[in-house]
Amino acid sequence: MKRIIPFLILLAAIVPLRSAAQYYQIANQLQQVITPALSGSLNYKGFVEMSGLAGLGHNRANVIDFSTTQGFQYSSWFFMGVGLGVDVVMAQQPEGWTPDPDYGYMSRSNAQTKVMIPVFSDFRFNIGDRATTSFFIDIKLGAAWLMGSDYLRMADGFLSNSTQFYMRPTVGLRIPVSRERPDNAVNVGLTYQLITSNNNYYWSSRSLSLNNLGLSVAYEW
Repeated sequence: MKRIIPFLILLAAIVPLRSAAQYYQIANQLQQVITPALSGSLNYKGFVEMSGLAGLGHNRANVIDFSTTQGFQYSSWFFMGVGLGVDVVMAQQPEGWTPDPDYGYMSRSNAQTKVMIPVFSDFRFNIGDRATTSFFIDIKLGAAWLMGSDYLRMADGFLSNSTQFYMRPTVGLRIPVSRERPDNAVNVGLTYQLITSNNNYYWSSRSLSLNNLGLSVAYEW
């Protein structure tokens, strides 16, 4: 027993040291993000963006989007901010489609083109030297609402005016205006957009969603 106790004490000392060594690199990365926030040396950054997105699937709608994001560059590789958009959503009906009164199309106030307002958090990761053309990954997460009281009429249901989940990942190229102004850049990306909620109306369920794929162009300063 006397031999076991020193061994247990030594083991208790070694395990935390090994754990600390394993997380040392992670802590250093976190420090690069947190230190500017605590010191007040954050770099403000803004974006304006325009996108054209084509609808996917049977229940599809094309989207023209204008948005702006305002936030801070926490490090050379990480930006975080909040944003607001205006989406013009244009539902595309299948060829030969006509409203069927039995499904309630004629009993609801509905439209085939609507304006939607997304509000989101924006997380952007830069890959490569910001002074030259490099890659970026951008993820917008938030909520979106149709303006007005009308529903958006889809092929097999309605997108309601309740709160919608909004997700928009983008991958692309960041092109600086010049070497002298590397913080000002044009961003060109491939964008996927998902809008969905359990308050939408599909004839066999309540899970109607919008899926879109397209291109985006943004300017950052």
